Amino acid sequence: MSFPSRSAIAQAVLLTAAVATLVGCSTLAQHQGTRLPEPASAPTLPAPAPAPVVSGQAPAAAAMAKEQRVAINTSSYAPRAMPVPPPASTAKYTAFSDNPWQRATEQPVSTFSASVDTGSYANVRRFINRGQLPPQDAVRVEELVNYFGFDAPGPEAGERDPFKVRAQVLASPWNAERGLIRIAIKGQDIAKASLPPANLVLLVDISGSMGPEDRLPLVKSALKLLTGQLRPVDRVSVVTYASGTRVALPPTPGDRKTAINDAIDQLRAGGGTYGEGGLKLAYAQARESFIPEGINRVLLATDGDLNVGETNQESLKKMIEGERKSGVTLTALGVGQSNFNEALMKKLADTGNGSYHYLDSLQEAHKVLVNEMTSTLATIAQDLKLQVEFNPATVQEYRLIGYELHALKREDFNNDKVDAGDIGAGHQVTALYEFVPTGAKGSVDPLRYGSEDKAAKESPRVGKSGELAWIKLRYKPPGQETSQLVELPVMKPATMPALAAQDADTRFAVAVAAWGQWLRGSTLIGDYGPEQFVPLARGARGEDRYGHRAEFARLAELSASLKR
Repeated sequence: MSFPSRSAIAQAVLLTAAVATLVGCSTLAQHQGTRLPEPASAPTLPAPAPAPVVSGQAPAAAAMAKEQRVAINTSSYAPRAMPVPPPASTAKYTAFSDNPWQRATEQPVSTFSASVDTGSYANVRRFINRGQLPPQDAVRVEELVNYFGFDAPGPEAGERDPFKVRAQVLASPWNAERGLIRIAIKGQDIAKASLPPANLVLLVDISGSMGPEDRLPLVKSALKLLTGQLRPVDRVSVVTYASGTRVALPPTPGDRKTAINDAIDQLRAGGGTYGEGGLKLAYAQARESFIPEGINRVLLATDGDLNVGETNQESLKKMIEGERKSGVTLTALGVGQSNFNEALMKKLADTGNGSYHYLDSLQEAHKVLVNEMTSTLATIAQDLKLQVEFNPATVQEYRLIGYELHALKREDFNNDKVDAGDIGAGHQVTALYEFVPTGAKGSVDPLRYGSEDKAAKESPRVGKSGELAWIKLRYKPPGQETSQLVELPVMKPATMPALAAQDADTRFAVAVAAWGQWLRGSTLIGDYGPEQFVPLARGARGEDRYGHRAEFARLAELSASLKR
């Protein structure tokens, strides 16, 4: 190792002293009120005189002198590096407004399609875990409530209907003069071993936008979890799309897990997003391997960022409406963040007689594809519609909490050609109505020129003074074209039961519904907020096998800190 000579060290010291003198002069001038000229833009400075070359000067000293010359030339004039802003979000959500209050004398009937989608909850969770509140339209209250499992039993063996319907009445926690009606539908569960053979087509978006870790790498890990659940009687294919489409794995028995996982491992992101072509190829593959009396389903995994071929939502919806007639259903698994097209994902799943889920983590993938595999894959009731008729003699006003994007016309209820939601094995559907009893203070003024008295007298249910409402459900057994009808009354209690006296499932469902309305900024729950629904959720955890209810309480608490 060589050291600089004495002469080199001396030159470095002299140069350092010269720099200090320049800085000192500048500081003195400022103290004496002399302002140094400030150019409007960075000037072109004359090149500094080259340092004298001294015989025997060490390379280290020369480098030191060069660094100090650069510092003198640029420290006062070089622009500061500006932080690069994050890419603008292009995420798409379907806009909607909360269901309004309706007067029972004017609009006594409420009709909607059942929904077992849960994607909103996982997406909202992602936002909160990143320290952000979700966009208003990303919050769909019914999907938050239906994310959680409830302990109510399903139908008994031998019953005609593949689900059990219950209705209970309780006092509204945010307005003591009003009540809530909780309608709970629990589907018949099926053991995984007794599931019909499954023909699954894994349709994977491998376009360039799927490159980040939270997209294609997460999808690959999720599909491997599903592979682990497959049986020898099952068949699985892998179809991919980017700028083009291809069959990455032909139909393969479920016990050939190494071959299936190898095909998944080979997936790489790059290119455009030809979603239309991918859907067509996937449906064709599913029809080619169709299993009569079996499960025939396409599982679409994508961020929904289409840019090649047909990209219009309505056009894609019409295409899937035609494809579902073949008996092949569609489940959507959404991933991604800033460019996530949730509006398209939900539309495709609802149209394809399947469900929509958002994968924000491998843990969520495990919930959807392992813990709830039978619910995700096996359908027990198709086109489930609900219609509730309120009795004007006992109910002054009502509003449906959630399901805004699933509203149906009154006449759609009896029209078996109108599509509605499907229920998987073991699924549960919860719907909540808030109502104002007759005589209590409402939110909607009566009509001055209306004929409410006449309407009340002519109402077919007005004589049923012991009833609040009449619930009707229509559904089709899988593969059938004619619907079945289920009816039951909602009885008026002598006194409104307090929420605290209800079972843990009901209390928890109300806590989640309150949180969803609060997140949306609803004015319909008054001052009811985290101080009320967080303790309510904590006290209604129950067994909580997978810890989902405990996680909800933490999320609700975190969201409160973000909104302050």
